[in-house]
Amino acid sequence: MEKIHLHSAGIDIGSRSIYIGVEGKPVRSFGTFTSEFHQAVDYLRENGVLTVAMEATGSYWIILYDILRAAGFDVWLVDGRQTKQVPGRKTDVKDCQWINQLHSFGLLNRCYVAEGLVKELRGYQRLREDHIRSMSMYINHMQKALIEMNIRLPEVLSQIQGASGLAMIDAILSGVRDPHQLVSLCHSSLIKNKGEELVKALEGFYTQIGLFSLGQALEGYKFYKKQIQNCDAKIGEVLNEYHDTLPENPSKQPRKPIRHNKPDVKGLDQYLLKIFDGKDATALSGITDYNWLQIYTETGADLSRWPSEKHFTSWLGLSPGQNNSGKRQKSKSKGRPKAGHLFRVTAQSLLQSKHIALGAFGRRLRARKGPSIAIKAVARKLAEQYWRLMVRGKEYVEKGVEHYIQQLNHQKMRQLQKLAIELEVELIA
Repeated sequence: MEKIHLHSAGIDIGSRSIYIGVEGKPVRSFGTFTSEFHQAVDYLRENGVLTVAMEATGSYWIILYDILRAAGFDVWLVDGRQTKQVPGRKTDVKDCQWINQLHSFGLLNRCYVAEGLVKELRGYQRLREDHIRSMSMYINHMQKALIEMNIRLPEVLSQIQGASGLAMIDAILSGVRDPHQLVSLCHSSLIKNKGEELVKALEGFYTQIGLFSLGQALEGYKFYKKQIQNCDAKIGEVLNEYHDTLPENPSKQPRKPIRHNKPDVKGLDQYLLKIFDGKDATALSGITDYNWLQIYTETGADLSRWPSEKHFTSWLGLSPGQNNSGKRQKSKSKGRPKAGHLFRVTAQSLLQSKHIALGAFGRRLRARKGPSIAIKAVARKLAEQYWRLMVRGKEYVEKGVEHYIQQLNHQKMRQLQKLAIELEVELIA
């Protein structure tokens, strides 16, 4: 084999030290303090290294990657599954030499690493998602505390963290026990439709531990809600910082409603349309401005780095894989990009839709092959449409379930006509 990357080096990264392998040189180790990373940069320069490969190990690679990039090196971040050692050679010293050898022969693929605006937005967006998960945990704690006191609000209200639910919980913690007085704090429409049921639900058996648990859970919920608002403010600041450098592309269509966890970012749709030069991903089924922002922070705006939609869906982990061993089909869920999960979540909601063609396709496949395969197939089709829209500019028009059924019937008729010709029989309408 011919070497492709000359003057290369391989780096194995750990929590306390890094190991650098340069061809023809003994392996050198450096600590993980910033000053020692700069010493490693000087060592690479002294040996004429131009390109460096290293594994994506936890979060340890991030600062070293930035330092090496700032120093002018061509840095390749690679998936650890591509650098698996042969049996009996698993040490940190041999790992860096093996990485360098694979890299020099061009056997490694570079991982996508977000930079600039995308990198900053991704940090805030992922932090926001963490806060949403924590906030959901405290909502469950509030429900548990209420049920333990036999206050059946979770069975009556669709969400206890709404304005009416929080008003009643605050009143309970302040000492109010009269159900009618608590119900009077609700919205008028809620009193009209569920007033009597709410009165019965609020006739609880109050305990000190229950009230204490409810108060703790409410404080945790409010804390994380405030943290989410702070993240929204930072996302708005970052988008506004790049506002002047983006062309004007005002939205021509009304925006889809965002039902849950809507970010409090003014003009979010306008920012996204400017970033993507007027290409509107919300034209696709199931995609709102919120999950469009999530997908953007994971994949960036330039999807042409993937040569085709097949490359894109393969990177997302949505392509059918050959992972069989005998009669057993192995699972490859580990290492799946977060963007692939976002398309799966959207696909799962589309399966519940009765008016969208992708939903009908998914339900038809689910009946034959099960829900997991159906969700993956719908997510793949949605990702392909997203790639085509952002790279080729092909607009997507949802024609509904009836058009999809007509296409199916047309295909069945063609197959039936072909079969009739083969069997030399005549079809009678």
